Amino acid sequence: MEEKTILEKLKIKELSEMQKATADALMNGNDDVLVLSPTGSGKTLAYLLPIVQMLNRKDDSLQMVAIVPGRELALQSAKVLAEMGTGLRCMSVYGGRPAMDEHREMKKTRPQVLFATPGRLNDHIEKGNIDTEHVELLVIDEFDKCLNMGFHDEMRKALDFLPSVRRRVLLSATEADSIPHFVRMGHVHRIDFIHSGKPVPERISIKMVRSQDKDKLGSLERLLRALGGQSIVFLNYRDSVERTDAFLRQKGFVTSAFHGGLDQRQREDALYKFSNGSSSVCVATDLASRGLDIPSVDNIIHYHLPLGEDEYVHRVGRTARWDAHGVSFFILGPEEDLPQYLDEEVEEYDIPQQLPLPQPPKMATIYIGKGKMDKISKGDIVGFLCKVAGLEKDDIGRIDVKDRYAYVAVSNKKVKQVLEHAKGEKIKGIKTIVEPVR
Repeated sequence: MEEKTILEKLKIKELSEMQKATADALMNGNDDVLVLSPTGSGKTLAYLLPIVQMLNRKDDSLQMVAIVPGRELALQSAKVLAEMGTGLRCMSVYGGRPAMDEHREMKKTRPQVLFATPGRLNDHIEKGNIDTEHVELLVIDEFDKCLNMGFHDEMRKALDFLPSVRRRVLLSATEADSIPHFVRMGHVHRIDFIHSGKPVPERISIKMVRSQDKDKLGSLERLLRALGGQSIVFLNYRDSVERTDAFLRQKGFVTSAFHGGLDQRQREDALYKFSNGSSSVCVATDLASRGLDIPSVDNIIHYHLPLGEDEYVHRVGRTARWDAHGVSFFILGPEEDLPQYLDEEVEEYDIPQQLPLPQPPKMATIYIGKGKMDKISKGDIVGFLCKVAGLEKDDIGRIDVKDRYAYVAVSNKKVKQVLEHAKGEKIKGIKTIVEPVR
């Protein structure tokens, strides 16, 4: 499939200079490729666009493996490839769900491209679920995290399981101290769009808010009321996320809490609510700073100071995606100062005295307990909601159909109506659960 056709499908007018350079290096050379570019600059598309033109769609074998540090990036990368409409079969595998379920799906999908976390990739290979004999392309996305000391043993094992790899593509928004020998990099074509400019796009303005109290919850509440829009609030600890999320809910905000202590269903619920506009505030640890591509995030709020510059770069990369604009706010307590690595001018933001109450989101999310494996499509869900629940098409927002379930954004004003009318009803002749995601 031609590049022009793919870009038209994705509604992208023109590639960035980084994306053009990456495509040229992969299509017109044989070197391994290392790409350094700010978060939010489109690195996933940068490597997928040329690679899909290099893979053989008629060959049913697994041809490319992309190793990623977490499930969110695995899912997001697979989604980008699916939206390109190339006909290549792909799958994401990651911890937090039964490997047996993934194996069943794998046998049906027969993926030609696999997006995997290191531990789960090793698990499948050791069990004989994956044949790596024909894998000639290896991608390590966010290699700075994948190749840090905590992942060394898993990464070394994974790469030993991929003996046929001929080319390697490493990508990140921040550079690792060094690349271990076991990666076996050959001659490297380096594409560096970090050191030639600022790691934080100029489309992001930086502001600070002074809190007179050490406990900054009051300042956070007032700031969020002043801002409106969609905001991610970053904290450094799971229990702090839970405390802050509970406080904001009590004050009338519709929120999503996101951290590593939640189970898979809770994390997915939180992300879908936030990404489809059913919640206006995502309260999260730095787990949310990587791998999430939510285009409409207006504000990044550092309730806790980032642990370092790399963490800061990844946090602010959640806003100003592509060519959008965003704001990064620091809430500083009485004894806190701005990080020294900030080169940009920081404006002090005065929160107005008169503030509106938190506004409810226009949408709410419902969970439907059937999905692709039940032969349910987006069209089936739209038909079900219009016919059974009495909705108009304008009442329905984003629909995400997974293998065994689906998430649907519906008008907040109509969600009660949906739940009442859909109770006990069938979709395509199959009884299903329809419930709100809270």
